[in-house]
Amino acid sequence: MKKQFAIIGMGRFGSSVAKSLSKSGYDVLAVDSNGQKVQEMSAFVTQAVQADSTDEEALKALGIHHFDVVVVAIGQDIQSSILTTLILKDLGIQKIIVKAQNDLHGNVLKKIGADKVIFPERDMGNRVAHHLISPNILDYVELSDDYSIVEIKASPQMIGKSLLQLDIRAKYRCNVMAIKTGTHMNIAPHAEDAIKEDDVLVVVGKNEDLVEFEKTFTK
Repeated sequence: MKKQFAIIGMGRFGSSVAKSLSKSGYDVLAVDSNGQKVQEMSAFVTQAVQADSTDEEALKALGIHHFDVVVVAIGQDIQSSILTTLILKDLGIQKIIVKAQNDLHGNVLKKIGADKVIFPERDMGNRVAHHLISPNILDYVELSDDYSIVEIKASPQMIGKSLLQLDIRAKYRCNVMAIKTGTHMNIAPHAEDAIKEDDVLVVVGKNEDLVEFEKTFTK
């Protein structure tokens, strides 16, 4: 049975998540206190409802406890975000993912039981910064405060050399998870695999080690 998702808060982030999940074929309930936003989303999701997420009875009436994952994507109203998360926790939601405005907000959300806290603005800022610093960095995903994954375009120093010759793990304490060649993805490549022009390396490691790796191969 497919997972069912409820997204609370139809700002830019919440509506984007709701549309993406719906486009992927999942049942999505979109909730917002703003009737116009609800009306706009009704064409994209399974169901769109106007409701106050800080009202426990309103959430119960929506059958929110039947959903596998609830994403709290409330914008600037930190108090509503925290209260909504508390109510969802009390209702026994299996997985609660909450958007945080800052570290203090995020710490509070973790303490009251959010299963995952995300910082979309900060994460996007990190991505943009990496693109600006190095044009070879195609994408950047923060896994935690200490670890990230980067997609890095093969630099001239890499081309024609094998992973064994580059010795990335020993020199930079980073692991090459995959090599993308056009539309082909080589998962868990062998040490003898050579890097070709236009290849993209998917690399995971500690943030400080990735920075050193990036500096060396994007000069």
